[in-house]
Amino acid sequence: MPSVKIPRKSTDFDMTPFVDVAFLILSFFMLATKFKPPEKVSVVTPKSVSADKLKEQDALQVTFDSSGRVFFTMTLLKPDQNNGFYDELISSINAAKNLGLTPADKAAFKKVPIVGVPFSQLKASLEGQKVPETGIPVDSTNNELSQWVASANDVFRQHSDQNIKVNYMIKGDNHAVYPAFKGVIDAFRQNQVFRFQLITDPRGVPSGTEYYDILEKKRS
Repeated sequence: MPSVKIPRKSTDFDMTPFVDVAFLILSFFMLATKFKPPEKVSVVTPKSVSADKLKEQDALQVTFDSSGRVFFTMTLLKPDQNNGFYDELISSINAAKNLGLTPADKAAFKKVPIVGVPFSQLKASLEGQKVPETGIPVDSTNNELSQWVASANDVFRQHSDQNIKVNYMIKGDNHAVYPAFKGVIDAFRQNQVFRFQLITDPRGVPSGTEYYDILEKKRS
């Protein structure tokens, strides 16, 4: 019988469509990705041994750097859905301190709800003027942080039907001065806040320690 010759087919593929798709996907991610904005204040937190990760949402966070500047922010678990919280917070501050903020000022606050200036300079800061961020006053005669905490508490309290558990957090620099920390604690105490969490730089639990053995028993 005559032999049948199977025609040979080329094993080469045209990769041009794949390259086009790859570049389209890459371009999509480059255009759609939102990079985390730089923090307003640089803080080197102290190290600690901890196995727990703090939930930095639905929280009142106070940050202070090595020079004692104090910043306040309210973070939300669902900022898109709860954007009204920021409007209520700045409206409460405006009413309490009679700052004369305009709707444009309040809209500017909602975009970057981080405060590091006294009440006397808040309006100018929200209007885009170059105001030095000297921090929120927390001294014994003028603790403005207390008003921020009080107004934020009122906002969360008005939405108690949503069962939001508020986390109180302090993020302080490892070389911060004591008066700044004391001023923050005083602001919390004036608002009956006695339980809060410290944000630190976590390290692994050393093996062989009692805490390490406890964690191993929990894992098993």
